[in-house]
Order: sequence, then structure tokens, then C-alpha cells
Amino acid sequence: MVNKNKILIIEDEKSIIDIMCYSLRKEGMEVIYGLNGREGMTLVESFKPDLIILDLMLPDIDGFEICKIITVKYKIPILMVTARDDIMDKVLGLEMGADDYITKPFNIREVVARVKVALRRIENFNNNYIEKYQEKDIIVSENIVIIPKSRIVKKNGEEIKLKPREYDLLLLFSENKGRVFSRETLLDSVWTMDYDGDIRTVDVHVQRLRKKLDDKNNPSIIETIFGVGYKMR
Repeated sequence: MVNKNKILIIEDEKSIIDIMCYSLRKEGMEVIYGLNGREGMTLVESFKPDLIILDLMLPDIDGFEICKIITVKYKIPILMVTARDDIMDKVLGLEMGADDYITKPFNIREVVARVKVALRRIENFNNNYIEKYQEKDIIVSENIVIIPKSRIVKKNGEEIKLKPREYDLLLLFSENKGRVFSRETLLDSVWTMDYDGDIRTVDVHVQRLRKKLDDKNNPSIIETIFGVGYKMR
């Protein structure tokens, strides 16, 4: 029996929930929902979804706060849904830990496509990952080590919590030290060529990596190449 992908929707508008549930179940996914933040957080723990669709404007808990909590405690991709068209709100959501966003009103086919791309990326990565990395650890710097077999990153011996795409970015940089990557190339490599979001997503994820990995007294391990992109020192 093939395991279904598990999707959790945290959304307070029942009409939106109904169309999302119908469309995603039609694609063979297992879908449940929470009508507010507290219910959603309970379901994260019990349902253990593969992906979360999170509305930012909930009646009880701010969606940004939920996004932050999930990012700290779990490694689950988040598709952020917002009625706010302000770019700063979108950037803040990405900084809080969301992997992608979509703005209301939306076409349900776009939501389904974004979900399928995210799930396909995870599946493809997992299928190739264990075979490629059996025993080899990757030394990023004198105090940062990647343990690919378990997807763990340690700084000064302590594990650092990274979101899936933060980890994928770090792995790509660390395997190609000194190579300059354009934002477009990073999108193609980490988010896949099917991604149709804002290219500033790359900048936000790099900023998050720097906050988690850098030492205040030393230059960032990820260098900005102005007008081009980024490279690892």
C-alpha cells in the first residue's frame, strides 16, 4: 500500500478549507484541518504532516507566531497563505520560517501545484540522499559540521535546527565552496525549476542561515557577490 502524503491546513475560512481539501484529496493526499491556531498546533503534533498550509490571519494566534513555533520545534515545510499583499509581510513570513507563500485570492490549481512541487522535491531528495551520503561528514568550517546521514548540522558540537531548504542550501554551498551561485541557479537547484515564487525568497533563506551559523566576530561563511549572488568562503 502506497503511503499518502499528509497535508495539514490551518485556516479559519471554511469555504477555503473545503475547496483545498477537495482538490488535494482528489490528488491522492491525506488532508486534515484546524480552524484556529491552537487546534492546528495540536494537529501538528498528532498528525505529523509532510506539509502545512498556514493562513497568517487566524482568530486566536498570529500566523507569524505559529510559523515561528513550527520552525523551531519541527522540520516541516510551510506554505503560507496571506491576504496581505505587502511585500514586507511576505518577507517577514519567510523570515519566520515559511518556505513559500501564496496570496489570496488565489486559483486553487496554483495551490495544488505549489504543494505538489514541494512534495516532489522532498521525495526526490530523499530517494537520492541516503545512497549518496553513507558515512561521510562534511566539514563546513572549524566549528560547523554537516552529518548528511541524519541531516544534522552542528555548531561547536551543538545541533542547530535548520528548515529543510536552509539545510539544502547549506549542503549545496558546502559541496561547492568558492563557486558563485546566482539567485536563479539557487532557485533551480534548491526550490526546483517548477518554483514560481519571488526570487527574494533566496535572500531571506540566506539571511536565516547566516543568523544561525555565523559568529559575530568573524565574516559570514556565505559571502554576497554584489550583482551576482552568493558563495561559501
